[in-house]
Amino acid sequence: MFPKPEPVLKPNTYAYESRPMVKPTGFREYDARWLYEKEINLMGVQALGMGIGTLVHAMGQRPEIVVGHDFRSYSAAIKVALVSGLMAAGMKVHDIGLVTSPMAYFAQFDLDVPCVAMVTASHNDNGWTGVKMGANRPLTFGPDEMTRLKEIVLNAAFELREGGAYRFVQDFPERYIADLTSRPKIKNKLKVVAACGNGTAGAFAPRILEALGCEVVPLDCELDHTFPKYNPNPEDMKMLHAIRDAVLEHKADVGLGFDGDGDRCGVVDDEGEEIFADKVGVMLARDLSALHPNATFVVDVKSTGLFATDPVLIANKVKADYWKTGHSYMKRRVNETGALVGFEKSGHYFFNEPIGRGYDDGLVSAIAIIDMLDRNPGKKMSDLRKALPKTWGSPTMSPHCADEAKYGIVDQVVAHFEKASSEGALVAGQKIRDLVTVNGVRVTAEDGTWGLVRASSNKPELVVVVESPVSEARMREMFAAVDGVLRAHPEVGEYNQTI
Repeated sequence: MFPKPEPVLKPNTYAYESRPMVKPTGFREYDARWLYEKEINLMGVQALGMGIGTLVHAMGQRPEIVVGHDFRSYSAAIKVALVSGLMAAGMKVHDIGLVTSPMAYFAQFDLDVPCVAMVTASHNDNGWTGVKMGANRPLTFGPDEMTRLKEIVLNAAFELREGGAYRFVQDFPERYIADLTSRPKIKNKLKVVAACGNGTAGAFAPRILEALGCEVVPLDCELDHTFPKYNPNPEDMKMLHAIRDAVLEHKADVGLGFDGDGDRCGVVDDEGEEIFADKVGVMLARDLSALHPNATFVVDVKSTGLFATDPVLIANKVKADYWKTGHSYMKRRVNETGALVGFEKSGHYFFNEPIGRGYDDGLVSAIAIIDMLDRNPGKKMSDLRKALPKTWGSPTMSPHCADEAKYGIVDQVVAHFEKASSEGALVAGQKIRDLVTVNGVRVTAEDGTWGLVRASSNKPELVVVVESPVSEARMREMFAAVDGVLRAHPEVGEYNQTI
């Protein structure tokens, strides 16, 4: 019998090398992330593999799974441990090697394999590892599956089976690249900065964009798992500033930034303006709804209110469906509603047919942006930005809050604003017009200025976003109001970035 995982073990001891360690908080809402060697060891990863295999069998799914890994110094070792656990649970493993997360999702379709387990910590700092997983393409696990998986692993309730097998799929990235580039080239030449933050996408993004007819200026595309300049995160202002500088230096038409595992895309326009991903989503929604009137777009609660108020989208009879933040939640909602696209402020975009297959892929997003520019000859990215109604919005801001405390804090913040709304109290100087509590709380004042507080699903942090259609001053007033509520809780620490 495989031993029950321990929540903590001391490194460099017999116990650490002979028993599994799995910290329970690593099981997140829709994927799993741990600090490697501090919160999970290799035997713990092996237990995770056995847990995934046990759950797949319990779900009645065909026991075959795609496995890949990102470019971190320890990811290959973690993948090997995961594979050993999967095989012990009777899974046939299709190993596609060093890839981006969207390549693993694509492999489910291309290889006709129902399940996926991608070893990646996405944009998290070095030291983190994790797994994005699913058993019903194009969906990934949500809270129900993650709760079941957590119970199986922590209780060592594994069902080990015969029949496990291993297959390495050689040169799989070539199949993915061919899928994206087997199409006509763009008609109008574009100069594109492709920024990858030394993450996994650097091995593939410049080549794909060049094959589509773009002139590519590569920026930090050399793979380096120390991430020497900044984390590959297109919400990080350091990365966006680096892209801005390169766009201006090279007089590029657009800058495209990809995160560590390649499933997100950030945008800087030809004037060096860093456009948050939700505003880029409005531009894409305008462009695509002209081709597909009456389309539904799923939008996460962190995103701009323009999806509901933009006159062009209203004229095109667009339906905006605000939903929970998180790639698993968004994928499911897009799939269930038949929406054309799901847009998330973090840069996860979920294109359904005829554009994509329903999963998040930073390069599919980049291609959609390039096609939008190609369909609008004579208009620059900055022209499309300036055509939007003006709003003042913040980046995603994340104050530290321990995993054990963050959900309780958010519950108290929700209760605070619900009480304020019921009593007619003022927030940022105005009464509350609307509360959305589908994912944390999004509080909107009478003039449309809003603020959001939610718990991060993948790090020990809260998430704060504010926006105003009135002025920068109103945006800052809302931030002060929201932050004032958070400061009543000593468990809430410093922000990673603020306005």
